[in-house]
Amino acid sequence: MGRPPLSSRLTPFVTTIFAEMSALAVRTGSINLGQGFPDTDGPAEVAEAAVRAIREGRGNQYPPGPGIPELRRAVAEHQRRWYGLEWDPDTEVLVTAGATEAVAAALLALLEPGDEVIALEPYYDSYAAGIAMAGARRVPVTLRPDTGGEAPAYRLDLDELRAAVTPATRLILLNSPHNPTGTVLDRTELEAVADLAREHDLLVVTDEVYEHLVFDGAHIPLATLPGMRERTVSISSAGKSYSFTGWKVGWVTAPAPLVAAVRTAKQYLTYVSAGPFQYAVAEALALPDAYLTGLRADLLRKRDLLAAGLAEAGLRVFRPSGTYFITADITPLGEKDGVAYCMSLPERCGVVAVPTQVFYDDPDAGRSIVRFAFCKKDEVLAEAVRRLKEGRSA
Repeated sequence: MGRPPLSSRLTPFVTTIFAEMSALAVRTGSINLGQGFPDTDGPAEVAEAAVRAIREGRGNQYPPGPGIPELRRAVAEHQRRWYGLEWDPDTEVLVTAGATEAVAAALLALLEPGDEVIALEPYYDSYAAGIAMAGARRVPVTLRPDTGGEAPAYRLDLDELRAAVTPATRLILLNSPHNPTGTVLDRTELEAVADLAREHDLLVVTDEVYEHLVFDGAHIPLATLPGMRERTVSISSAGKSYSFTGWKVGWVTAPAPLVAAVRTAKQYLTYVSAGPFQYAVAEALALPDAYLTGLRADLLRKRDLLAAGLAEAGLRVFRPSGTYFITADITPLGEKDGVAYCMSLPERCGVVAVPTQVFYDDPDAGRSIVRFAFCKKDEVLAEAVRRLKEGRSA
């Protein structure tokens, strides 16, 4: 064959770092703090709801393309209860195969080749692939670590954000709470995004899958800000909030014309998915608020356990305000390259982490930063910390 089989747009995305590091964890028998999935399932009553739906024959065949009515109503009620946002479940809610499909469908639907997309880097890796598949160009605005003070953290440079807008800008892709940094954008930062969107007539796609995993500050949906409801495509899913990541049930909420656009792309990707699980997620969204409060408290404790352990192991820790990830700088260990560090860590310590430099257009911006997931059992986190400490002194 004269031309390579893979499109040049996808050549940089042959494999994901998560698949690579998880395979390394299996091969070496290491503790996997790389890929972000819990090692315990979500509420038993939600799992039973899925079993009941299967046994009763609900969702075993193709569900409706936009999602079952019960789940669309539950999503609309969730948005109203938590944020005061009113959405019509018939025309302004769309069920997707997880948030990843929702992001991809939104990008494919809303972008023309040559459009520019502003995104916060480090990116979740599917963002770059989705922008490339749409034939658009990504424009990074980097969240940079502020190492001053007692709790170093990442913040958005508003001047850099404003400078990134050009006549070719079509869309801002926003992720808050942010993976991998754990940043939760505050009202000042969100208002700056909203100002730009209104001034330049931009669309905004928001990935809010960690909306209920906020430890410091509060999650503020961009769609709640003045003038933003009509230009925002909000995305979330059940995987992170209810610990059923394998079910792949996500959703979009947006004004009817934007939902119709996203649905047009989505129907040619999966068309439908996860029929019985949609019924179960509808029940999950109706759980008492105490469930999410308890989940957040449990993860906060795990965050502090791992943060303290990583610091004791010699890393400089960036304590996250949200998500279930911690990033840490390896330079205090005498290390400089996150990829080399993460590739050698399983053999040296029996622990797997993810190098964040692969999520940057400029790898030097995150070369010495690595990411650990803390959505694991306490004993698993404690053992990982023990191994990292021993590996430091080895």
